[in-house]
Amino acid sequence: MFIQTEETPNPATLKFIPGETVLAEGTRDFRTAEDAEISPLAARVFAIDGVTGVFLGQGFITVTKDEIDWPQIKPAVLGAIMEHYMSGAPVLSGDGGSETSGEFFDEADTDTVTVIKELIDTRVRPAVANDGGDITFQGYKEGVVYLHMRGACAGCPSSTATLKHGIENLLKHLVPDVQEVRPI
Repeated sequence: MFIQTEETPNPATLKFIPGETVLAEGTRDFRTAEDAEISPLAARVFAIDGVTGVFLGQGFITVTKDEIDWPQIKPAVLGAIMEHYMSGAPVLSGDGGSETSGEFFDEADTDTVTVIKELIDTRVRPAVANDGGDITFQGYKEGVVYLHMRGACAGCPSSTATLKHGIENLLKHLVPDVQEVRPI
């Protein structure tokens, strides 16, 4: 098994591409070892000293570390991912639990929210996935769109620029009711 790695805009995060499907659909973001107990893969990676986050996408695993340098931790992460795939264990155990969306918006804004979600799903999320992260819709209230940044996007130094200069400009241009975009 050959696992590729790619740098992300977040220097604390590295994207690992195993050449296998990681999740058939959706994404999962684990910020603690306890959260990762439902994923044998994420739990194996969290067992490595210095790992502070594991994000699972369709074809990649994004790992966030603390102050340890990548040359020290990268071989252990590669080994954990390889061991997982060689073990035949599932990526998520059982039904893998469920991530509740907790979306909020006024029913009167349903049409606007539908357009916002469509734009995020078709134009924003694919680009952000290339960088090892994900951005999901969380809510809309009084012209403000609230987005949840996950994976490499969480804590990324360039995330504010992505939100304000990229996503906010796109949504303001295509959805006149949008006035601002904020992270949750």
